Order: sequence, then C-alpha cells, then structure tokens
Amino acid sequence: MALIALAADKGAPGVTTAAVALSAVWPRRALLAEMDTAGGDLVYRSPASDGRPLDPNAGLLSLAATARRGLAAEQLWDHTQRLSGGLEVLVGLGNAEQSAGLAGQWDTLGRAFASLADSPHPQLAADVIADCGRIGPESASVALFPHAALVLLIARDEPEQIARVRDRALALTARLHGAGRGMSPLAQPLLGVLLVARAQGAAKIAGQVNDMLVASRAGAQVVGVLAHDPLGAEQLAGRRRGRVERSLLVRSVRKVATDLHQQYATAWAPAAAQPQPSPSRGQDRVQRQGPGPAPVAGQPTGPAEPLPTGPAPHAPTGRPGAGQDHTPPPRQGPPPHRTPPPQQGPPPAGPDYGAPPSQPPRAQTPGALPPVQAPPAQAAAPPAQGGPAQGEPSRGLKGLRARRRATAPAPTPPVPLPGSGERSRDEGAAS
Repeated sequence: MALIALAADKGAPGVTTAAVALSAVWPRRALLAEMDTAGGDLVYRSPASDGRPLDPNAGLLSLAATARRGLAAEQLWDHTQRLSGGLEVLVGLGNAEQSAGLAGQWDTLGRAFASLADSPHPQLAADVIADCGRIGPESASVALFPHAALVLLIARDEPEQIARVRDRALALTARLHGAGRGMSPLAQPLLGVLLVARAQGAAKIAGQVNDMLVASRAGAQVVGVLAHDPLGAEQLAGRRRGRVERSLLVRSVRKVATDLHQQYATAWAPAAAQPQPSPSRGQDRVQRQGPGPAPVAGQPTGPAEPLPTGPAPHAPTGRPGAGQDHTPPPRQGPPPHRTPPPQQGPPPAGPDYGAPPSQPPRAQTPGALPPVQAPPAQAAAPPAQGGPAQGEPSRGLKGLRARRRATAPAPTPPVPLPGSGERSRDEGAAS
C-alpha cells in the first residue's frame, strides 16, 4: 500500500503508543519504523520475540550504513527485529546525536519505505508505519513526508494542543503542497489528525475540531479518535498485565485502522492490483455473439425481420412466418387478381400460350384481362376433410377452422411459439 507517517507538534500525546497499536492491528502486513530524530523508545519498552532485549545496533543505524551504497526496498528486512508479540520493527536511533549520521539519506529511506508495498515478491511486501515523534521546522524526518501517502498528526483534545496541530498543519500544507493551496483532498500526501480524547463527548469534539480545520484552510481533517486510556497504554508497553486487546485504546485504534483501510486502500493499491472494469452488458454480448442480434429460444436464427404493424400477411403455403398471428384475419373478399409479368419477346404462334398443358385452351377477348392461374402450391395441396369445395382457396379453409375452434367448449390451450406445437402442424397441413 504505502508509507504512513505519524508525528506530533508539542507535548507527549502518545505518538509511539499510537504507532505501535496501529501497526499491530493493521489489516495488511506492516513494518513499524522508529524515525524519531530524538531517539527510539522501543529498546527500553518491549523485549524481543526470544525474551531478550532488542539490539540497539541492528536497526536504523545499520540501515543508514547500507543506504550509502544504494538501498533496495527488500533490504529493509535485513535490519528488522521481531517483538514478543510478533510485530516487526526497525529500531530507531539511540540518541539525538546519532541523527547526524543520517544527513542526506532521509530521501533515500523515504523512497525505500514507499516502494516496499510494491515489491514484486509478495512475501516481502508490506506497509511501513513510521513513528516520526515530535517535528518542527528544522526536523530532518520531515523529508520522509513527500514519499508518504498519509501523514497523521496526533493531538490531545486540549485547547492548546488543538491550536498547535492547526498551526503545524498549515505549515506542512505550505511546505508540501504550496502556499495558499488550502485544503486539497486529492493532494499527496494527505494530512489527517488523530484526536486523543475520552469516550464521553469524543464525537462532538472531533466534529468541532474538524470544522475549525476546514474553516482555517489548514489542509487537514480529523480522520479518527483514539481513546484516552492510560491503563491500556501501560498494557501495550508491557508495564502492566492484562488483555490489551480488550482495552479501549486498542478497540479505538482498530476502528481507525479499519476506516483508513476502507477509505484509502483503493487509492494506495498498485495499478496492476486494482480491479479492471468489467465490460458492459452490450459490449459483452457483442464480444460473445458478434454484431448480430442475440438468438431467442424457439425462433430460427438469422437476420431479424421487422415486426408487422398491421394485420399479419397471409402465407400462401407452409406455416405462419415469424411474428404472424396463428388465427388468420376475417376474409374481406376474393383475393386480388394477379397480373402475369409482361412478355419479353413475341409469343409463339397458336392460341394455347400461357395455358397449362392439362387444361384446354381458352379464347381471349381483345382488351380483356388474361385468366388468373392458381398458384402451383395451392393447386397441388389436397383439400382437408370436411373443408370447402375444390376451387376455394386455403385461406377460407383456415378461417373456417379458426371459427370452428373458437366456438368449441374445450378450454383454449396456451399459445405455442411460432414453429412449434400441434396447432402449427395442423395449419401447415391445411395450407
């Protein structure tokens, strides 16, 4: 994901305690780095996983010696130690005088911290939570902030500390984002404030402090509230026995970690790990079926035909076409006469031109229409039993059949799809 830096302006609001608790409950693998220029405190607070004290020489000091020849993000694990609870930590400096040996290397360390989450080796990837302690205008650890994704300022709910954190947020915004930029939720790094307050009235105080930060255009906002729990802090430091996971401090830190992860995890994830947008329903259908229309069950595939807007046309032979009604419209009169196509050349001699071989020749009166010949398909179709006479078209037969079924006492069966069902077979035989 990213580098998350924790700092404070003045006093002792509990930056180290908040950093340890946040690293312990972070949803992903986390590495706690002590980057306080005044010196680290974990050497005196927590034992190692084997029960022995932590080694003060294996940590930031040994890492600074390696960084002079170049530093890869995966090399950070060569200088870490494991606490008794399993948390991986980069032990900080022994005193403030040792910070002079890190001059000019803060930017290199910041790049390594920020790129550790994007390591190509999944077993080595982790987020870095840096404890920067108290900062000021001359603090060297501020050089880590341009590489951080989120900078959290810790402050108590006392008026003087709220004023201090507002002024520090204004100074950091001018240094990182430019003077006069004001609050920019899209600027990197994001500036947030964690208030250490008692449970009673904490939500109201957080809302008032957030309104004050927005009104002063400090470029920061309140992202969570940590419970003021001295007993839980002592349990976390190992000075008091008890189930620290049930303390108010750890419960409040767990909520803050969950909120931060849900709000910023997508923006901090690498581009390759972000989910790709799925194609829309129309694009997916085009990719699977091509540019043609999707086939419908019960209908033949092929180019789509326009739906009729009026009465369904009569099919001279075969079953009704797609989109036609099963019941033919009432007969309006005799079918219109069909005129044969014009002749393309002189007709052969004799009066028998145009007459079927099986019929005797008919004489034509000058100026009269030629005789209408029945379609071959209709002439070849045998009449149904109980139907009309030999010369009546099949359209009348279908109309009579439809009227006979309409008056039958039996219930009407469900209408089948075109091209299926017993009714379609009967009509095809009749036509």
